[in-house]
Amino acid sequence: MMTLTRSPEVIDAQKNGAPVVALESTIITHGMPYPQNLEVARQVEADIRAAGATPATIAVINGTLHVGLTDAQLEGLAQAKDVAKVSRADMPVIMAKGGMGATTVAATMIAAHLAGIDVFATGGIGGVHKGAELSFDISADLLELAATPVTVVAAGAKAILDIPKTLEVLETHGVPVIAFGQGSFPAFWSATSDLTAPLRMDSAAEIARAALTRQAMNLPGGQLIANPIPADDEITAQVLAPVIAQATQEADAQGVSGKGVTPFLLQRIFELTDGKSLVANIALVRNNARLAAKIATEMSSLRTKS
Repeated sequence: MMTLTRSPEVIDAQKNGAPVVALESTIITHGMPYPQNLEVARQVEADIRAAGATPATIAVINGTLHVGLTDAQLEGLAQAKDVAKVSRADMPVIMAKGGMGATTVAATMIAAHLAGIDVFATGGIGGVHKGAELSFDISADLLELAATPVTVVAAGAKAILDIPKTLEVLETHGVPVIAFGQGSFPAFWSATSDLTAPLRMDSAAEIARAALTRQAMNLPGGQLIANPIPADDEITAQVLAPVIAQATQEADAQGVSGKGVTPFLLQRIFELTDGKSLVANIALVRNNARLAAKIATEMSSLRTKS
């Protein structure tokens, strides 16, 4: 019943055992306006190609799960209206109805695994929302990391979340959280936080070996690679703290809840930082794409040697 189609570029890469990197599509449909969203999507794909891998942007188009988009499809998605933001729970429903859906971290992991792709680059994962002890608002991304064997490269969890609780949930579910090149767990727009990362690795080759070792041991789930935003592009935690606090207070005062919280906070932080948060977001996504391409290349090389 499920229809999955790969782009010609992805088909060719997989036929030749070449590295492929999955990309989500919510950043295109829900992250920024047209035409900036299209420009950024093309740039991220170009970064992956320049690093020697093939990009596979994932989306649901007219009920079909697309793994890799042609440039025309990418442009169509960037201009589409009323696109659903899909996760594990609703992706099959949107597909069955023949709808349009942009994939979250969880949905992209599922699609990547179905298509035989091991590595996925995103901005930041979802996590435990502040006040979750009352609301139970915890992103499906965390349970997906525990269930689906894909290596996810992100700049940590979004800084608007309760990061200590997010790390606790990941630990409970046995998800390896690996900081790249530093001991501190990165906090999305900020390169560092006051939290020590559970694990650290300093090369793409080490990360690739860890992923393949995990697969060989038949352990469920993937691994989260926390890749710090480049120092030149970051907004420090000291600058962001009062901004996030103000945005959160406004959300509470206006009764924003559920799926509406994250987009509200991100928009207010964009406004309160005069757009600097979006500039940083683009920089970290591109940085994650480049690292993901290196990891995918190392995994392809290790498989060839084995």
